[in-house]
Amino acid sequence: MNRPLGEITRGTTNPNRLRRVDRWIAYRLGPALSAVESPLVVDLGYGATPITAVELAYRLARFRPRVVGLEIDPVRVAQAQPAADPPRLEFRRGGFELAGLRPQVVRAFNVLRQYDESAVLAAWRTMTGSLADGGWLVEGTCDELGRLATWATLPADAQTPVSLTLAARLSTLESPATFAERLPKALIHRNVPGEPVHELLRALDGCWQRSAPMGVFGPRQRWVRTVEEFRALGYAVLDGPVRWRMGELTLPWPA
Repeated sequence: MNRPLGEITRGTTNPNRLRRVDRWIAYRLGPALSAVESPLVVDLGYGATPITAVELAYRLARFRPRVVGLEIDPVRVAQAQPAADPPRLEFRRGGFELAGLRPQVVRAFNVLRQYDESAVLAAWRTMTGSLADGGWLVEGTCDELGRLATWATLPADAQTPVSLTLAARLSTLESPATFAERLPKALIHRNVPGEPVHELLRALDGCWQRSAPMGVFGPRQRWVRTVEEFRALGYAVLDGPVRWRMGELTLPWPA
């Protein structure tokens, strides 16, 4: 096997850290998973422990997937083997080339965050070019406890995402401005005046501040009112109140 594409990253992980994106994958990409018997799902860069891959297999169990955790560090691959449960869950060495696999879904979290911004486009291109027909790449980042997360979603063979999702534990969300700290690598350095993502977060934060009176009914109601007002400003929103109440907001990437 050729040397995997990529570099060894810090590998920090925590149990339940990726619950928000896993929940969204089951909802949004469920049709792609259901269209295939025993779909292949890759957890790219699972880190120092295999817990995120184990949790992914559990959360997608209704689709009966074959989950493969890929790590570029052979030591981490060896250490993960006791958690393997073939063919339901396996661990292999691999990088952005996906170890020659053709998955329906790739989840790559907190990986590109540790690379230079200049490496993002090539990594996206490599991963989406390795997807099965109709496959999806979900690439993003989250905080250490999974309370705040953002991710971009790209279809097979694409070089540009189709959507951006912001997700938070609403009970601890101080302000939508904090999403800036966890934007995908492609956007985090663009959060400056004059860039669309900066204006988007500024508008969303303004809606949050104006929705403060709804806070007496709880953070979910405040967030729902925030998104309603945000949409009224003319921003396209790709989901509805059911997802908003979970602390999610999905937007078309061009926004």
